[in-house]
Amino acid sequence: MSRDRLGKGLGALLGEYLDPEVQASEVKRVQLSAIVPNPLQPRRMFADAELEDLTASIRENGLLQPLVVRPSKGSADRFELVAGERRFRAISKLAWSDVPVVVREATDETLLVLALVENLQREALNPLEEAEGYHALTERFGMKQAEIATAVGKDRSTVANLVRLLKLPVSIRKLVESGALSQGHARSLLTVEDPARAADLARRAASEGWSVREIERRASGAAAQTKPRASRPKDPVVRALEEAIQDHLQTRVEVRQGRGGKGSIEIKFHGADDFERLFEIITGRPISEFAE
Repeated sequence: MSRDRLGKGLGALLGEYLDPEVQASEVKRVQLSAIVPNPLQPRRMFADAELEDLTASIRENGLLQPLVVRPSKGSADRFELVAGERRFRAISKLAWSDVPVVVREATDETLLVLALVENLQREALNPLEEAEGYHALTERFGMKQAEIATAVGKDRSTVANLVRLLKLPVSIRKLVESGALSQGHARSLLTVEDPARAADLARRAASEGWSVREIERRASGAAAQTKPRASRPKDPVVRALEEAIQDHLQTRVEVRQGRGGKGSIEIKFHGADDFERLFEIITGRPISEFAE
């Protein structure tokens, strides 16, 4: 894992887990049955074929890198996995009685952040797993989205857009988790206020293979059904510019034209974090500059 992918604060927090060199004296063998998986592991779905390949490799070549564990709270001879979930699952398929490990002290925050970074480097998380991991960092440890973005090496807007997916109905989230819908499809459905209508669009998009543009068009139509019909059709150029603003801001935008070339632009936001994200995109300045 590259340290360049981490912010300074969390880089220091995770430093000892990211060092590639492990002293031989640090490695010890413990009973496999004494290790439990990372209780804060954000990844829930592990492909069978992927694990079979890794199991075969470990059977043939051995374990090239020890697992990282921490002492289990309240038990001196039990451990919780800190890093190496895939290797742990693969080894569990073999008839090993013990396994090489490196024991580290680690807080719950470290456990969750490291699991996120490890999976993101491997692109192993689906969008909902990633979103839930970010949400947990906010809820459990009070981290702001800007801090999370720095920690995992992503733009703040990317983190904010992922967390917004958690507002979707459960049926839509399951389609995203299974891969039937992409993150882009799901984000388009956030504009549909009626959950039943959004779920229906999601099912049709998955079964009929709609593109993201197609679902955006239909989602816009569903949202418009609850609003008064415009008194006159929108100028095609203005409509194209409206869509360009939406693409840039990753949220619903409506341009209203008045007489004499006047008008207004309405930008939707979904909570305080999303407002801060939009403010920073539009002004190019962090909102912290204005905090007292």
